Amino acid sequence: MRGLGEAALAAQPVLARAPRAQKDAALRAAADALRGRRAALLEANAADMAAARAKGLKGAMLDRLQLDDARLESMARGLEDIAALEDPVGRVLAEWTRPNGLRIARVAVPLGVVGIIYESRPNVTADAGALCLKSGNAVILRGGSESAHSSSVIHACLQEGLRTAGLPEACIQLVPVTDRAAVGVMLAGMADQLDVVVPRGGKGLVKRVQEEARVPVIGHLDGNCHVYVDAAADLRMATTIALNAKLRRTGVCGAAETLLVDRACAATHLAPLVKALLDAGCEVRGDAAAQRADARVIVATEDDWFTEYLDAVIAVRVVDGVQGAIDHIAKYGSAHTESIVTEDAAAAQRFLGEVDSAIVLHNASTQFADGGEFGMGAEIGISTDRFHARGPVGVEQLTSYKYVVRGAGQVRP
Repeated sequence: MRGLGEAALAAQPVLARAPRAQKDAALRAAADALRGRRAALLEANAADMAAARAKGLKGAMLDRLQLDDARLESMARGLEDIAALEDPVGRVLAEWTRPNGLRIARVAVPLGVVGIIYESRPNVTADAGALCLKSGNAVILRGGSESAHSSSVIHACLQEGLRTAGLPEACIQLVPVTDRAAVGVMLAGMADQLDVVVPRGGKGLVKRVQEEARVPVIGHLDGNCHVYVDAAADLRMATTIALNAKLRRTGVCGAAETLLVDRACAATHLAPLVKALLDAGCEVRGDAAAQRADARVIVATEDDWFTEYLDAVIAVRVVDGVQGAIDHIAKYGSAHTESIVTEDAAAAQRFLGEVDSAIVLHNASTQFADGGEFGMGAEIGISTDRFHARGPVGVEQLTSYKYVVRGAGQVRP
């Protein structure tokens, strides 16, 4: 592990100085390699899937792990999308001139060496490696044992891209062992080699990283996301959004876990919304009003309002208008992603302004909580931190800045 850190430290300055054309060439070559190694990658993923089923994994975990032709092509296009982004390194974020003639600029620079610890999802290997490459950061990737075969092939494609572009292979390294002790070394034993750690996975992993890391952490603990259907909501739109937000992919952190319905429209909107979810195969756990709306609704407990199900389960509650929704989200939410469905512009503006989450939406599904959907090419994860990065963590969020000051012989009196 220390050897990986030393190699990353040596490679990072080379990458930080690399021009955009060289970095983009590496990304495009890696995309070509992914397509060229399609058969090997699908074979590796089949081995991961078989091992995961043997271990008893199911549902959302298997969905996160599985690759097919469409997901492989999406992964390759993601690398090309990142290549198409403007170079985040060297951007002048602000500049001004002082009365004494000093010209001061705030300029974007890479963070340095990034450690990324993640579970299950093999696509994170491609996304994280590519985002760090584009932003000038060397990266050490530690994927989960479930995706070890898939991640190994994807990593080989990234390194092929680096070689093709003449960049050090150590710019993107994959921890070659699945031993959990490697995570402990990254968190507590590499503070002089890692500048930041990004966890992406379940609550247990993220909590461990946040508790044990000796370097700054960018991450989120829960994705307890909400859809609030306001009195002025169009019922057809609300139903479409609620179904998509919950069921499009239940295992992503932007999946809605709680549906809130305004008491003022409960008589007309609650039963159809609940029925649509139940008929689509979603388990509904609700308050007394939701239970009265449909006999299939299970009684919700206090814990349900806090729960990130990551499954075809949703909690439903009637609240007193926008303020009731804001209060519920403030008490039970995880500051991730919340949506309001309404045709009332004032109600929407109040919700968007007062809900303190990383992402707030109006008349749109919470499943848009994704760096690719934000035009970032991809993301490492969604940050619910309030320090440094918040929301989707893309190339810009993987930079810091320094001050560049130009003078003409000035000295301070």
